[in-house]
Amino acid sequence: MQAVKDVAIMVLQRQNIGLYGRIIAAIMVITFVGLLTPQHASAYELSDFSKKYELANIMPGATRLGPVEGSPPSAVAYKGDAALGYVFLNSTTVSAIGYSGKPIHVVVGVSTAGVITGARMVKHHEPIVLVGIPENRIHEFIDRYIGLDVLQFVAHKKSHGNLEIVSGATVTVMVIDDTIIRSAIKILRQRNAAEAVADVAPRENVSIRLGKAVAEDWQTLLGDGSVRRLRLSLDDVNHAFAMGGGKAAIARPELGAPDLTFIDLYAAVASIPTIGLSLLGPGEYANLGKAAAPGQQAIIIAGRGRYSFKGSGYVRGGIFDRIQLIQGDISVRFRDKYHKRIGEIKAAGAGRFPEIGLFLIPVESEFDPAKPWRLQLLVHRAIGPIKKAFTTFDLGYQPPERYLLRQAVETAAAPTPISLKPTVETPLWVKIWRNRIVDIVILVASLCVLTSVFFFQDWLVRRPRLTVWLRNVFLFYTVVWLGFYANAQLSVVNTMTFFDALLNDFRWEFFLVDPLIFILWGSVAVSLLFWGRGVYCGWLCPFGALQELLNKAARVLKIPQLAVPWALHERLWPLKYVIFLGILGLSLYSFEMAEMAAEVEPFKTSIILKFARAWPFVLFALAVLGLGLFVERAYCRYFCPLGGALGIPGRMRMNDWLRRYPECGTPCQRCKAECMVQAIHPNGQINPNECLQCLHCQALYYDDHKCPVMIKKRLRREHRQAEILKPPPSLRHEAEAAD
Repeated sequence: MQAVKDVAIMVLQRQNIGLYGRIIAAIMVITFVGLLTPQHASAYELSDFSKKYELANIMPGATRLGPVEGSPPSAVAYKGDAALGYVFLNSTTVSAIGYSGKPIHVVVGVSTAGVITGARMVKHHEPIVLVGIPENRIHEFIDRYIGLDVLQFVAHKKSHGNLEIVSGATVTVMVIDDTIIRSAIKILRQRNAAEAVADVAPRENVSIRLGKAVAEDWQTLLGDGSVRRLRLSLDDVNHAFAMGGGKAAIARPELGAPDLTFIDLYAAVASIPTIGLSLLGPGEYANLGKAAAPGQQAIIIAGRGRYSFKGSGYVRGGIFDRIQLIQGDISVRFRDKYHKRIGEIKAAGAGRFPEIGLFLIPVESEFDPAKPWRLQLLVHRAIGPIKKAFTTFDLGYQPPERYLLRQAVETAAAPTPISLKPTVETPLWVKIWRNRIVDIVILVASLCVLTSVFFFQDWLVRRPRLTVWLRNVFLFYTVVWLGFYANAQLSVVNTMTFFDALLNDFRWEFFLVDPLIFILWGSVAVSLLFWGRGVYCGWLCPFGALQELLNKAARVLKIPQLAVPWALHERLWPLKYVIFLGILGLSLYSFEMAEMAAEVEPFKTSIILKFARAWPFVLFALAVLGLGLFVERAYCRYFCPLGGALGIPGRMRMNDWLRRYPECGTPCQRCKAECMVQAIHPNGQINPNECLQCLHCQALYYDDHKCPVMIKKRLRREHRQAEILKPPPSLRHEAEAAD
């Protein structure tokens, strides 16, 4: 690795490699420096976020915080010398892993009486919040917890039931909901602040009784509680939404007979020998020792009926968003890497289950199979095109007494490890693609049209009116359908995610879950080989298309256009490459810093969120668009890091498709003067990395009324035709004599 780094630095020092060679070498240096640089620790403390929240909002009335102390750590909030409550970070108290696979950090305040006084999300990596929904909607969700009595919550041993889920951020808000409550309970218990906060799980020294596993039938397992069941009818679900789902949810009940099964859900601890052997069968049970770590437990979940307990969230983010395991202060959300699909329940008389999953429980969760736990099922109901209402149901589990050993043991016996050999199943990303088949067809059809434009450009540009009409229609489609409707706006964040996946855990499934983005990136990869960056930047980028259409409107309104002097222009366009390299380097060192730097792109504000964002972001996006009214595509020319990212591999294109005459640039400057992004040098050469493939110069190439070369050809042709049609001299003399 060091040798490659040295080579890159040596290349940078050479004088004859040119700008693009230096850029490529710089990427090599940044990549290896990022790999060799120690990363920031993933663990955070409350003090790390002192500047991201105000104490008055977390603990109203408090004037100061005491030292952070205890395990889990928290700080006492004081008003003078009186202790009002405790301030803590959820992620240092309980597991707060979100959709992104990284913690969602929330600073929480709880009074000595057990009431939530305030909470503030201070750090996260949730992709839906980074490039989708406004962050203030998450803050509004968190604000609903202010005033919640944690003691009452524990006393009634319940969850919230109907959660006000933020559309599109199900997993994110579920993690926040769970961690605020459980971390508050844990802090109160640790501080001995409220005697009423009793342990949810018993403190008995109980372990699983080890012995010879004996296969038993399904009815026996159900009868003694080895397998627990939750059956919900359509009437049960409709009643739950009627009690707290709101008018919109009540107006859309589940259709069918009231006693029809909505879901028939079963759960058991598969790492208890008799239960595991009975449900998995000898063959599967014999492989249990090949994958699980010492002390790791597993549960088996089976379901049938109208509702799926697996859902599709684990395809997009690797997490099962409809189920979670809760035991005391512990909550576990299962990820796809801990899941194994089971084909059938082997216990005699079990019947058929369309969905069966074996789930490993991470060792660090400290799950105890000898203590009670519950499986929480999240049920959703569509109340609009993109909105849903949610409620939860609990399946409680208590290991049967015959499996328990109630005596003092120093360490719990480790269960037999569990095999995770994959089984064949239809990937859910395939189902997502099937669900979006109409959008996919529209996008692919538009890409076929665009491909035809470039492959038959010589025919098209000879018809300038058709060229202009087709381009304007396509730009309108890009802004309205591809951008505002489909939200298919590529971003430099995508390139950072790709680099991060290459360096860590690369999985195609992660990129396949958004079919439109995946197809667009595939088309970009192909177009870079043929035409460079111009196909995407000039035709398929919603923000770029928005700039161009606004500039066209500005010209119609006679808004003056500013011409950037060539000397200044050629010094400004490398800025986008510098910005891209800076963001890429930051992503290798700190993904959080790179996410902040990526806000230089106004795409999220203008296209994804449609300006529904905090005013500084809106002001920045409007300023960029305003500049474009006077300097056409100014952002694309000088500042777009995505354009810089695409421009570098665009140098590898196979052909130069743009036609030029020897006279271009010497002396003719017409194309240079009319190029909308000044991609044509004074010598007539087209810079392919700056060209947006608008095809205007190609229309001029064939225009015999604008291009000087074509004008000369036309005049010579007309002269020859006139000579051919001119009558012979003898006829001219006769005609003159007749006159």
